[in-house]
Amino acid sequence: MNTIAISTPSPTELVMSRTFDAPKALVWAAHTQAEHLRHWWGRGNPLDVTIDFRVGGTWRFVETADGQEHPFRGEFLEISAPDTFTWTFEYEPMAGHVAVDTYVFTEEAGRTTVTSTTRFDTQADRDGMMQSGMEQGANQSYAALDAYLIKIG
Repeated sequence: MNTIAISTPSPTELVMSRTFDAPKALVWAAHTQAEHLRHWWGRGNPLDVTIDFRVGGTWRFVETADGQEHPFRGEFLEISAPDTFTWTFEYEPMAGHVAVDTYVFTEEAGRTTVTSTTRFDTQADRDGMMQSGMEQGANQSYAALDAYLIKIG
């Protein structure tokens, strides 16, 4: 099974990396377009997606799982298509704990690696995220993306 490699290069950073058997253009589209995001983000659970993919644009995803809604939101800070984008990330029930995620897409021999670096305000926020089940959820989401990429590829 292909899983995410995770590291913590500093007390306030979390780096995750995962490779997909798909070209960069397709993996980029899956991360930046609503019609693709709703099929895999949030572990493949039903997902409402609102996204204005431009610098200064906002996004909001609401995952429905176990009879509950889990809303996330943020703003796009930087975009350099199809290589990288940076957004803020906030879980609405824990408002005020805003992280900044930078995603980098690299392709080699038709396979694309996505590396995300998340910067938190405090080590407590980073550690809280890591203890929240984030790793399992991210692996489930990327497994759903694997299946979706095969379907549309």
